Amino acid sequence: MDKKSSILIIYTGGTIGMQRDASGTLVPFDFNSIEREFPSVRQLNVHIDVHKMTPIDSSNVTPALWSELARTIRDNYACYDGFVVLHGTDTMSYTASALSFMLENLAKPVVFTGSQIPMGIMRTDGRENLITAIEIAAAKIGDRPIVPEVSLYFQNRLFRANRTSKVSAEALSAFDSRNYPPLAEVGVNIAYNFDDIAYPEGWFDGAFEAEELRIAEHFDTNVAILKIFPGISEQTLRAVLSINGLRGVVLETFGTGNAPTTEWFIETLSDAIERGLTIVNVTQCTGGAVAMELYETGVRLQKIGVISGHDMTTEAAVTKLMWLLGETLSGEEVARRMIQPLRGEFHA
Repeated sequence: MDKKSSILIIYTGGTIGMQRDASGTLVPFDFNSIEREFPSVRQLNVHIDVHKMTPIDSSNVTPALWSELARTIRDNYACYDGFVVLHGTDTMSYTASALSFMLENLAKPVVFTGSQIPMGIMRTDGRENLITAIEIAAAKIGDRPIVPEVSLYFQNRLFRANRTSKVSAEALSAFDSRNYPPLAEVGVNIAYNFDDIAYPEGWFDGAFEAEELRIAEHFDTNVAILKIFPGISEQTLRAVLSINGLRGVVLETFGTGNAPTTEWFIETLSDAIERGLTIVNVTQCTGGAVAMELYETGVRLQKIGVISGHDMTTEAAVTKLMWLLGETLSGEEVARRMIQPLRGEFHA
């Protein structure tokens, strides 16, 4: 890099931020001493600052943290070339997906990462994840960032954030993106897959004009995720869809978007949609897409107004739905925007 890039590390908590003290107790890692702890960082020719949020176990993450993160990035946007967000792994895909929708006109890297083993443990995966995330956030061609979108780096692969899911509680390769290729693969060198990265029009030919970064802070949490299963009862379905204040449901169906065709099942969903509920259909499968037109079971859902989630992850579908409902849009506008790929979250 010709010019020294500046990166802001935002620490939210999680396994990556822990190390053992002299007594063997896990205590917070001091990221302000990162260059002392990892001298190799100096070779990146990067200026690093650290912003510490109140550490939180990622199981306790709420949209309030998403808003705080978005505000931190907005308030520091002009001062840094990129951002690295350190986050617990359990809900990282939810937070990273939410941020992808919240940050409008983003033209700088926001790279999420974490670890399966605490930073202070000798075998930690956090060291490599952190150093590589910094390198990716700082990487440029000329004066343009190579990855100007919200991404997630873990164990040698960089993914589009809203395409990821945590797939293992124990493996170091804890995340995957089953329906979209990696944005980069890391070995001896970092191999960027330029054709798969989302670039604004005119990014590399000088025609791009940056717009002000805007953030959406309001999420409507009156949503539910409902996974259907053989034997689901009418009582269960009606109870979920009748929750007071409920506005949206991500319905996890079988295969390509299939569900029971019993009359009570279809009628219960239809009644809920007529009351104004937004229902989005995503597949339970780890790969593939919803295609409700393929089988009668899916066609019946389509006819009553269930919205196709295409190949969105559950994490992307629920955060996108919460975001759109929080924008106080009409039901028709929410439905229209759910079936539009707004941040590359699904194939059109």
